[in-house]
Amino acid sequence: MTEYASLTYNGKTYELPVITGSEGEKAVDISKLRTVSGLITMDYGFSSTGSCLSAITFMDGEKGVLRYRGIPVEQLAEHATFKETAYLLINGRLPNRKELTDFSVQLNDLSLVHEDMREFYRSFPKNSHPMGILSSMVNALRSFYPELEAGNEEINLTMTRLLSKVRTLAAMSYKISRGHQVVYPRPNLNYCENFLNMMFDSPVRPYQIDKELAQALRVFWILHADHEQNCSTTAVRVVGSGRVNLYAAISAGIAALWGPLHGGANQAVIEMLDDIVKSGGDVQKVIARAKDRNDPFRLFGFGHRVYKTYDPRGKIIQKMADRLMEKQQTPDPLLDVAGELEIAARKDEYFIDHNLYPNVDFYSGIVLRAIGIPTNMFTVMFAIGRLPGWIAQWKESIDDPAWKITRPRQIYTGPTCTDYTPLGERL
Repeated sequence: MTEYASLTYNGKTYELPVITGSEGEKAVDISKLRTVSGLITMDYGFSSTGSCLSAITFMDGEKGVLRYRGIPVEQLAEHATFKETAYLLINGRLPNRKELTDFSVQLNDLSLVHEDMREFYRSFPKNSHPMGILSSMVNALRSFYPELEAGNEEINLTMTRLLSKVRTLAAMSYKISRGHQVVYPRPNLNYCENFLNMMFDSPVRPYQIDKELAQALRVFWILHADHEQNCSTTAVRVVGSGRVNLYAAISAGIAALWGPLHGGANQAVIEMLDDIVKSGGDVQKVIARAKDRNDPFRLFGFGHRVYKTYDPRGKIIQKMADRLMEKQQTPDPLLDVAGELEIAARKDEYFIDHNLYPNVDFYSGIVLRAIGIPTNMFTVMFAIGRLPGWIAQWKESIDDPAWKITRPRQIYTGPTCTDYTPLGERL
């Protein structure tokens, strides 16, 4: 039996249906509100607005729950490969052995990029940010691989191609930015090992695969694979609602992820830690500044827009960060300060009372630094991890028969009707 919520306005009552999700979440369906009442809703940041029905990711911010297709992220981080997680998100279930093998073969076969794309890299100014380059290069893929419109089989091929080539493009951007020889993917390495080898191998110093670093990267990418309707995922869905090709929609997601309030937060954490070290490393002073409302200082890596308790991803990657910090042969003052800051914040009553726990961005910056990833590549690493989620969300939206082009309303606050003033009469 359908539930209804009542809205009374100007002497009239409107019955609005209530939608209930599989986990008990409820939403008031306001899709016909303007038609029947002339009203719209106002919700800055859309924090109380649902934009779609989705079967991909469930999260509960009050309980600290995150599941991909029903499977807790803790289980995936412990047992699954990144390829399995990507397949799960995109196809709705875990692959069997044959499906995983076929998927792995495709990822390997499609990992090379067209040699002409290397010329594009050389056209970017030397100090271009890797995220801007990656967004542009993903959009450019449409010109080299235009088969998207041919049908479901070709769409599946395009999705797999993106998963494979974005990893290669990211490593190429790093190598070319340093003026080094591009390293091509190797068929005998897994997804994570291949990326590390493409990043760090060189003719004068062959890269030795470190299984623990590859494992850390696997966990990092799985934890970032999807996160419900966040800023960049919404950008993918909004741009995709215009029925643009997948490359353009993913390019928009990369651009949205770039910001320091979203994917750029892990880079901001490391830059903040670097500033703390340079200013003397006084952690208590930093804590005091963070609590001072009159101080513009922002403490990155603590608290979360959705999670009102501990970020479940933070718990997982914290253990990885601790292991990698113990593994460090050379002391790193940034990692030392990070450890002190974490301990101080955990004991501070203000942080406890305001649920300001260290989040995934705090620990992921530490993990990426320990792996050896340059700071300006941190957000690119996030983008590679989030790619399966973006693809899954795009695919779900185009398969939804009820999906419409995104077109929000607004409340106009500008001048009322004003007559045009001829140029000679203007003051």
